[in-house]
Amino acid sequence: MVAGLVPPPRFRAARLETYVPDPAQPSQAEAVAQLGRFAGGIRGGTADRRRRLFGRKPARSAEPRGIYLDGGYGVGKTHLLAALWHAAPAAAEEKAFGTFVELTNLAGALGFQQTVAALSRHRLLCIDEFELDDPGDTVLVSSLLGRLAEAGVALAATSNTLPGRLGEGRFAAADFLREIQGLAAHFRPLRIDGEDYRHRGLPTAPPPRSPDEVIRAAHRTEGASLDDFPALLEHLAAVHPSRYGALTEGLSAVFLTGVRPISDQSTALRLVVLADRLYDREIPVTASGIPFDRLFSAEMLRGGYRKKYFRAISRLTALTREGQGGQPPNPGDIPS
Repeated sequence: MVAGLVPPPRFRAARLETYVPDPAQPSQAEAVAQLGRFAGGIRGGTADRRRRLFGRKPARSAEPRGIYLDGGYGVGKTHLLAALWHAAPAAAEEKAFGTFVELTNLAGALGFQQTVAALSRHRLLCIDEFELDDPGDTVLVSSLLGRLAEAGVALAATSNTLPGRLGEGRFAAADFLREIQGLAAHFRPLRIDGEDYRHRGLPTAPPPRSPDEVIRAAHRTEGASLDDFPALLEHLAAVHPSRYGALTEGLSAVFLTGVRPISDQSTALRLVVLADRLYDREIPVTASGIPFDRLFSAEMLRGGYRKKYFRAISRLTALTREGQGGQPPNPGDIPS
């Protein structure tokens, strides 16, 4: 499981050099420069780490052991995080890259102590889409990162809010505010401004296909899946979100009929996870029904999970373009 913590297929080629900053957003160029310096400062191989674990602990540095990429959806945070993973001067087995959900799932499968032991041997841990929707996960990750920082592991994370404000606007945020503040101490925030690169300069989302078109196209596409949207949502409710990546293994494309609005919060959040897994694995989507930008109600888009929903809309729209033969830009392809 630990060996599988590497950048997903969409970001395997991501490099700091291929992220072209928007001249109108100076924070983007500054982020690339700071990440380059952060990568160059990652030191200490396996031998050094062994002395830290089993010998005398080094004096704690006043500088945070982590860097935190903060910005809205679509500014290229995941690209930069994966680029940092590639830039770090360490062998692949000394670096780990995973989503927040994958990290909590790892701790659930191995147990806390074994997870600490396994990740403490790394020089860098990159965590994408930091989420603190559950108080139990908050305590777990706070403790885990504290132990890893003490072991000398460099940390990097992305999210859509500053570390000290994680949980604001979320349900039960007051219950774990103290843990959130503790997490903030591990990271130096790095703000990245800008607009969603996936749709910059592109037309609006392509219109949905007819059900017959979707079905015919699915039968012509080798390795594709074909599902009725309500039935897919029902199936997702019976599968743990940690298994959604496995559901997509081997798929060349996803075809959906009858896409309709979602009003239930739990159903919507499950779809967000599936959208992330499809996007990471570059699996195009073709659908009938409503456009994906009408999936979530106005009330949901104003609520505590709005940034997740906007991210899902952005990614599903990009995948729909790919399904219709268009390629969304990568951060490195954005014209200056």
